[in-house]
Amino acid sequence: MKNMLWRKRTFRLAHALGAGLAVAVSMALIATAQAAECSNKDALGTSRILAVDAVTTPRVGLKSFPQTLPLEDHEVVLTFDDGPWPATTPKVLAALAHECVHATFFLIGKPASEHPDLVRRIAAEGHTIGTHSWTHPSLAQIKPDQAVAQIDHGISAVERVLHGVATTKPSTPFFRFPGFESTPATLDLLQSRGIVVFGADLWASDWNPMTPAEELKLLTGRLEAAGRGIILLHDPKAHTAAMLPAFLRYLKENHYRVVHLVPAVPPTGIARLP
Repeated sequence: MKNMLWRKRTFRLAHALGAGLAVAVSMALIATAQAAECSNKDALGTSRILAVDAVTTPRVGLKSFPQTLPLEDHEVVLTFDDGPWPATTPKVLAALAHECVHATFFLIGKPASEHPDLVRRIAAEGHTIGTHSWTHPSLAQIKPDQAVAQIDHGISAVERVLHGVATTKPSTPFFRFPGFESTPATLDLLQSRGIVVFGADLWASDWNPMTPAEELKLLTGRLEAAGRGIILLHDPKAHTAAMLPAFLRYLKENHYRVVHLVPAVPPTGIARLP
């Protein structure tokens, strides 16, 4: 819970200071707190924190959009979809904790509501939580009102678990479409609500059956070619959970740096916290 308390204090300070200086100060304080909590002196660690603003970057990820995050060479963002899943998500969290790395988890609403303690653990360990619909249908293949309901139900389920209120206004306005299957209407809807839509820059194709060794080879080859980017993985996949410690070692040995994403502080207020 230390990370959650730090976030409360820093976002309150950010609100008092104003939007521009607020982001820099709050992110620096959170980074200091996270570094102090890392007990592994040889850990990969999180190199910096990037505040993502829906106004300037409403849609990111080169697999789906022309724009991505402003990452430098050898910087990566780790993202995980489709959780939480009790058999594998704890293994992913353990691997990240061992290397003192923070990631972004795009949670499906239904399993989030079924495994609330695991959702709270993800947040308590300092990771960012976005949403990924209620039950993971293709939002481009269902009726428009059903697509909106899937988005809202997924958000409200996660908000209820984290904050006790089933609101459709996410405290972390990050969303990823299941299968990256959006429509112009749903994209416009999310942009109008100030919610950043995440694609990805590269992935391990871990939705396909493969061994951890095969996944590691595929992912490192793609990362070597790209040099940087938002990486998509799936924490419910057993081979991904098994592969992750080796991938984090690869990042460290090859001088990659992990960037942790957080929402930018709104100029008129702060995100609601528990």
